[in-house]
Amino acid sequence: MGLLREVVLAGQFGTSAEFDAYLAAFRLPDLFFALMAGGALGSAFIPVFATYLARDDERGAWRLASAVINWVFLLLTAAGALAAILAPILVTYLIAPGFTPAQQAITADLMRWMLVSTVIFGVSGVVMGILNARQHFLLPALAPVIYNTAIIAGAWFLGPSIGVRGATIGVVVGAAGHLLLQVPELRRQGMQYTLSLAPNDPGVREVGRLMAPRALGQAAVELNHLVNVALGSLLAAGSISALNYGRLMMLLPQGVIAQSVAIAAFPTFSTLAARGQRDELRHLLATALRSVLYLTLPAAVGLTWLREPLVSAIFERGEFDAWSTQATAWALLFYALGLVGHAVVEIVTRAFYALHDTRTPVFIGISAMLANIALSLGFMSLFGAVGWLPLGGLALANSAATTAEMLVLLFLISKRLNGLEAQRLVSALWRMGLACLVMTVGLAITSRILSTSPAWLVSAISILVAAGIYGLVTWWLGSEEPVALMRGIRQRVGV
Repeated sequence: MGLLREVVLAGQFGTSAEFDAYLAAFRLPDLFFALMAGGALGSAFIPVFATYLARDDERGAWRLASAVINWVFLLLTAAGALAAILAPILVTYLIAPGFTPAQQAITADLMRWMLVSTVIFGVSGVVMGILNARQHFLLPALAPVIYNTAIIAGAWFLGPSIGVRGATIGVVVGAAGHLLLQVPELRRQGMQYTLSLAPNDPGVREVGRLMAPRALGQAAVELNHLVNVALGSLLAAGSISALNYGRLMMLLPQGVIAQSVAIAAFPTFSTLAARGQRDELRHLLATALRSVLYLTLPAAVGLTWLREPLVSAIFERGEFDAWSTQATAWALLFYALGLVGHAVVEIVTRAFYALHDTRTPVFIGISAMLANIALSLGFMSLFGAVGWLPLGGLALANSAATTAEMLVLLFLISKRLNGLEAQRLVSALWRMGLACLVMTVGLAITSRILSTSPAWLVSAISILVAAGIYGLVTWWLGSEEPVALMRGIRQRVGV
């Protein structure tokens, strides 16, 4: 659904200066969300909430949930009101200094609307955490569909008349739908809401203690995006949009594969850690890593090789022209190099959070942020000096910093859990690597044969060929992952 949303936005607004403003307007609201809610809160809240449930303390669990919801609402409302007042100054001097005055005015106006959606999303994020902790995943998984549908409707029906403001209205309406969809299940779960902040409650204090360093880590990620927008605003109009589309295409397999595994595995990680079952936690983490690597490695190769036909087939229509395709494909080339890093970090950080250690991944994340900023400045200048689109340097910096973050986190979690079944991991990796090499040869041959075909046909056939080659080669080499994957699919469909 997220991809469909981007297709509609691309067709309506392309890589325009107006769409650059729309994307820039998200940066401060997303930073607030990262600091006070979102993944930071979920990573801290779920283990504590799960501990109450494990002790059969329903009353304490609901008291904790109510207090967290109230804190999130108050803090986001206060921060949003202040940011709305200071919006023109923040946009001009911090978020998009390279924009024209007209772009800056649009950005400030859109940002005020998006701050409203951030407050709603903050509460909805807590509700999602509650349902996930109680092993209910359906409505939290469907909530983003409502959100994306509202944005699509706003862009499609209102975009032609009021431009990106139509999509912004969709953002606010979609955030409300995201929350309202989950509320009935929350009531069915028996939540006992109380209008209390409970600042002295041990559970609330523990959530705050765990959340503080994680929030800094999330803020570091958002600061990276803010820096990229600020630097992108100094480049040609449309650069921010192209970076956005390229990054989203890289994150599509990361979301489908790594985030799905991480969300499903995190409550189990937390339960095993709470029970002191370190061996089981180590085995589950190692298995999750091999599964994620099995799917993301070929995805990274495929995105790199098929970047132009994929971008053209998915986006090139309406306002999204040939230049937009070239710029987005250029960004995707360098973002794809970091796909594996993004996916592995998504899994490994959940293991640290389950162990109630938010400081380690946060410290590494902040270090990665600083490296990304330095590399962004260096690569952007280097790319411009050799005549390449400088936006590619921003994408490459992100991939390099994320890959380094992945390696450090893997080393540290391996020490914490006395290994990650290294022998099985190495055995799996060489099989995956060889299969990717054979797959690349297959893609080269297929691309040559279909060189004069439409982009959608090249993309579709190439993906089928690549998936077939990769799956057959890994199966022939005796990899465990394709067998486990097929077993999981059969269990889901009831075969």
